[in-house]
Amino acid sequence: MLNFDVLIIGSGLAGMTLALHLAEQRKVCVITKRDLLEGSSSYAQGGIAAVLDTGDSIEHHIADTLIAGAGLCNEASSRFIVEHSKEAIDWLIELGVPFTRDEAHQTGYHLTREGGHSHRRIIHAADATGAAVTSTLGQKLRAHPNITLLEEHIAVDLITSAKLGREGKRCFGAYVLDKVNDQVITIAAPHTIVASGGTGKVYLYTTNPDTATGDGIAMGWRAGCRVANMEFIQFHPTCLYHPHSKSFLISEAVRGEGGILKLPDGTRFMPEHDERAELAPRDIVARAIDFEMKKHGLDCVYLDISYKPAAFVREHFPNIYAHCLELGIDITQQGIPVVPAAHYTCGGLITDLDGQTDVEGLFAVGEAACTGLHGANRLASNSLLECMVIGKAASARILQQADAELPAIPDWDDSQVTDPDEEVVISHNWDELRRAMWDYVGIVRTNKRLKRALHRIELLKLEIDEYYSHFHVSNDLIELRNLVLSAELIVRSALARKESRGLHYSRDYPDTQPVATETILSPD
Repeated sequence: MLNFDVLIIGSGLAGMTLALHLAEQRKVCVITKRDLLEGSSSYAQGGIAAVLDTGDSIEHHIADTLIAGAGLCNEASSRFIVEHSKEAIDWLIELGVPFTRDEAHQTGYHLTREGGHSHRRIIHAADATGAAVTSTLGQKLRAHPNITLLEEHIAVDLITSAKLGREGKRCFGAYVLDKVNDQVITIAAPHTIVASGGTGKVYLYTTNPDTATGDGIAMGWRAGCRVANMEFIQFHPTCLYHPHSKSFLISEAVRGEGGILKLPDGTRFMPEHDERAELAPRDIVARAIDFEMKKHGLDCVYLDISYKPAAFVREHFPNIYAHCLELGIDITQQGIPVVPAAHYTCGGLITDLDGQTDVEGLFAVGEAACTGLHGANRLASNSLLECMVIGKAASARILQQADAELPAIPDWDDSQVTDPDEEVVISHNWDELRRAMWDYVGIVRTNKRLKRALHRIELLKLEIDEYYSHFHVSNDLIELRNLVLSAELIVRSALARKESRGLHYSRDYPDTQPVATETILSPD
């Protein structure tokens, strides 16, 4: 058994922020399913929203957040996070993150604009902000003597008082599969943080990396945490459509800098759907593209920024330009073929502004958590900001708390299980689940589709649970078990909402209720 003061499950920006803020005073363990930089944070292109320009204001940023969130944002959460935005950016700059400079601007940095924002407030590192941020922080994390990094380790489940037959509702660490040695180890800690990202891989088409399998949300639910607003899955409007490119995101900033959405014949269509056209919030743009594709029987639409000077396009979007060029698409000369794809989980484990969940000793930060910031639709580039602000707040809360005494924790017992005989069961269930979610729980929903999805999920869940109880755990089995539970929470939440709001659009309930209420599910 390994003992630490703090166990952090996940190595994205939320997990890194916590680790670096805690490590001066605590012994920290960070586990990550693959290598340190393989996660959604590293793939974030656009940037981080923050109030840096004197022409902007905290009130404007909050107002934009509340409008995008379709009446469901928690205003106190939004204010807390926005008010700490400049402090978070200053911290990154101090650590050496190479944001794109603009000496002509009062801040010294280039600020771009994205859909739903009334001002230019997105600080970025070209079109690969996430990679610049996580690689910089990753170097600091690897070098810190108080941080133990365990790559190729995936959490199997949280260790709770209920699992140990004790009174109360507390977390004491986690059982973790060491994938290299194929062995489940015990990591005990008085403070455990779920920072494992969202649920994008529950859908057939997603911008998310393969690691986004809802692990933290599923583990938190099994541990006794409530979830909120799981029906609000943000579909990014512009994912590259190409048979030889795996879910490559075309940044929101392309539209922010003037990119125009067109049909194959060159017709622009967004002004017919919203007066903000290409700068409308993501849910509106995604639904508009979905509508046009279905109306005209299209495989994709086109995002065109080729009318801008070629040097401008290459300077602002070097990675997108290079990637598309490898596929034979010169974005300085032609439109980019795009389709919507599952992108961000706006709901998650309910937490306060310090990241504390319903279970004592268990925190959740980042996409696995629901602070109320995103409401019914996340405003572009608010998510990385939330990771840092709530991450720092959670670290301060942990440092204030006395460490709980750890009880005796038994080792993982797999003496009653055997090696799996037919692993095809896992791959088949994986494919069936993701296709059912895409077909029945997508951008436009109906009760009939949702009930059809829930029926399939319930059957799959029984099969997967039976498999889990009889065979040695593997990375794929752990992820599948978490995915099917995440899918169930999404569908149950969607069925509970009798209206259309933000990212949840139902043909059965096309109107929006006058009063916005959260969808809260409880495991109790």
